[in-house]
Formats: sequence, C-alpha cells, structure tokens
Amino acid sequence: MKYLIAGLGNIGAEYDKTRHNIGFDIVTYMADMHHEKFTTDRLASVATVKYKSRQFILIKPTTYMNLSGKAVKYWLDAEKIDIENLLVVTDDLALDLGFLRMRKKGSPGSHNGLENIIQILGRDDFARLRFGIGNDFARGRQADFVLSGWKASEMPVIEEKIPIAADMILSFGTIGVDRTMTLFNNK
Repeated sequence: MKYLIAGLGNIGAEYDKTRHNIGFDIVTYMADMHHEKFTTDRLASVATVKYKSRQFILIKPTTYMNLSGKAVKYWLDAEKIDIENLLVVTDDLALDLGFLRMRKKGSPGSHNGLENIIQILGRDDFARLRFGIGNDFARGRQADFVLSGWKASEMPVIEEKIPIAADMILSFGTIGVDRTMTLFNNK
C-alpha cells in the first residue's frame, strides 16, 4: 500500500520555520523520525518512509504554495496512488494554535495551496490534516502573518504538536481516515 503525503509550504530559506511552512516541518519531522532524507526530484523534494508494510511517499512541493497542485498531481500519477491514499498537510488560520484536525474532504477556505490542488485534481474529496496557526493579525495583514516566524512563546506548542501530527499521518495509512479522525480530532 502506498500513500502520498503532501506537506505544503514554500521553498527558500526565507520561508523556513514560518507558519505557512508547517506542512514542510511535519513531513520533515516524519522523515527524520524514520532516518530518511529528502532528495530533489520533479516538482518536489521527496522521501519515502516504510511503516507496517506501507510506503509513505512524502513530498514538499518546490512549486511554491500557490501551485502545489502541479506537484501533487504529478506524484499521484507517477506513483500510481489513488486519491483515497492522498493526505495534504497544511496550515489553517481558522484553527487555534496547535489544534489538529483531519478531514476526508472539504473546501479550501482561504488557503491558496489547497485551492490549487482542488483546481488541478478537479475534486475536493481527498484527506487533509490541518494544523492550526491561529489568527492573531490585524485586518489586511493575513499574508504577513502566515509568512512570519513563530513567536518564542508559541514554540512549546509547535514542538509538542508536530510529533502528534506525524502520528496522525501514520494512523491515516494504517487504520484509515475515519478511525484517525475519531482518535485524534478534538483532543
């Protein structure tokens, strides 16, 4: 069984450790946890994690956030992975800091990366793991907020929740989206 795990973010040192790159941070943590390294490949940095007879193809699109759909579509096709085995890991302004929520489908909300994936795939019925980044910004400053780094006071929450997010990814691949949602959502 193969799964495509797309951690969303932007490439470049100026985006490292920013709120918008939490998807990158989570899949990087997962690869590190399993002693795997990312290599640059077509439209993404890629690592493969094997766990309980399953392959998790982890990607960090190199297309920048707003064109993430190109990388997701390419890797779904290249690895012959069904959309039921796709999980997109992303930040979410609508969730409080550190709140984790998995969903089977849904709208993109105000997230341009999710919107592009839905547009390219022509459907919204794929799983996503949303990591709450809060919404502590002045009106009209959303872009600045999502591209800003974490405050020192937020780091304990981030460091606590990234491993839980990685566990949710493994759970998605081993027991499925429904049981994962029951186990982890709203906890």
